[in-house]
Amino acid sequence: MCRHGSKLIIPPHPVGEISQHKGPPVFTQDERYKMVRAIKWVDEIVEGAPYVTTLETLDKYTSDFCVHGDDITLTVDGKDTYEEVKRSGRYRECKRTQGVSTTDLVGRMLLMTKAHHSNIGHSDYQQHTDNFGKGPKGHSPWTGVSQFLQTSQKIIQFASGQEPQPGDTIIYVAGAFDLFHIGHVDFLEAVSRLSDKPYVIVGLHFDQEVNRYKGKNYPIMNVHERTLSVLACRYVSEVVIGAPYAVTRELLDHFKVDLVCHGKTDVHPDKDGSDPYAEPRKKGILHTVDSMNSLTTDSIVQRIIKNR
Repeated sequence: MCRHGSKLIIPPHPVGEISQHKGPPVFTQDERYKMVRAIKWVDEIVEGAPYVTTLETLDKYTSDFCVHGDDITLTVDGKDTYEEVKRSGRYRECKRTQGVSTTDLVGRMLLMTKAHHSNIGHSDYQQHTDNFGKGPKGHSPWTGVSQFLQTSQKIIQFASGQEPQPGDTIIYVAGAFDLFHIGHVDFLEAVSRLSDKPYVIVGLHFDQEVNRYKGKNYPIMNVHERTLSVLACRYVSEVVIGAPYAVTRELLDHFKVDLVCHGKTDVHPDKDGSDPYAEPRKKGILHTVDSMNSLTTDSIVQRIIKNR
């Protein structure tokens, strides 16, 4: 993350221009607009911004300069999309996060036909009890191709650092939140609307737990990537990395949880066949939230495979 100014304006490009210069986007135009609006550092978005950034565009939105990662962005005919603003000195550059890119995630989704979770019965799987370790090839055995390396500094940059205040309603939700998408955003926004002063805690399950209840080659993103994705959402206050699958009395007491929320998706039983929400259900604090959005991680994978 880099800091260059006091106001951040994001211009998601139109679907037509992205398709022309890069190929079809994964999300629709409206989905991308809403996703960007949900990022907690974004102050404003500009709809329909041109793929090639010009001085006219910067002046139109009273922007002092534009910022991009250190990966080169080219038009379909090989021209630098920031050539004009670079020449004028109104361009700033951030070092992009190594191992994180849309292209890489698309590649992982296309590998869904490969058995990179086939080692679940192997002894390495049992020894890899939490996903903060590394496999023999330097990556997680559950999201095999990920090259992203987590650091404490990255988590500090993304975390709000704010603790619950008196009068806050502490709301706990848990899940995989894989390929963090607009369905997740709509759910978390709906959860946050349950209180005037919400403090939303998201419990993220470790990769092996997600693979246990989702199967196939899930999760696509490892727990480190999923942590930063969720922390970037403006509706999230805190993340529990490697939360237990069952929402226990100890967890509820530790975080002083007032409300536990779950979406309309199916609840998979715990390893012993028990209800993971038995405790909040018994306490009468379990609330089902309808996000009014049917998009799932599975449906995103299907979009990728359709356009492969």
